[in-house]
Amino acid sequence: MSRILVVEDDEVLRNELIELLRNEGYEAEYISTFSDTAGQIIKSKPDLVLLDINIPELNGELVLRKLRKETDIPVIMVTSRTSESDEVLSMSYGADDYITKPYNPTILMLRISAVIKRTRKQDSSEADTGEKGIYQYRQAAVNTAKGTLSRGEKELVLTKNEMIIFLSLLNNIGKIVSRDELMTALWDNEEYINDNALTVNISRLRAKLSDFGYEDAIETRKKQGYCFV
Repeated sequence: MSRILVVEDDEVLRNELIELLRNEGYEAEYISTFSDTAGQIIKSKPDLVLLDINIPELNGELVLRKLRKETDIPVIMVTSRTSESDEVLSMSYGADDYITKPYNPTILMLRISAVIKRTRKQDSSEADTGEKGIYQYRQAAVNTAKGTLSRGEKELVLTKNEMIIFLSLLNNIGKIVSRDELMTALWDNEEYINDNALTVNISRLRAKLSDFGYEDAIETRKKQGYCFV
């Protein structure tokens, strides 16, 4: 039985959600004080968190940001806001999904089930193969062994060179990676590549990420290099 932690300050909505989850066979718990929301979530160790954006003290997006510095617990943001920027911000902070109120209970349950199944599949893959090559970029799972990014039902396949470039940027997220550093990473993997070929590979990677929904993923810094944003 999966254990879900509800982080919602509206008592009526919280109780309705708890009842809904328990009727669907989940073990549902909640927190009622919000002075250290992130700490309480981490201590609880749930299988999934339903996190409202509009909570007291620290809002849900900032709580999510704190969580992602310490844990990869699956999080679905639940909010009454309809601003597209809130969804983009939540996803960039590492939310696994996002749903607005008033939500359709059936759709909410389907999304919860999908996130839990996806998480268990990733955990099972690592346990079965001993892989350490499972990373996270925004809301996508990065599997270096398969050379893929996956988000929900969508999957993006990268070439070996593209994955090397992708990981070089991901491992230095927020920092500038020079063209020389990227060339070295490719050479270290016995992949000969010249300067023009590097440009082509970066262009292809940027196009693939754009088609996958990450139009602004790679930022070019003139005469310096590239970085993930």
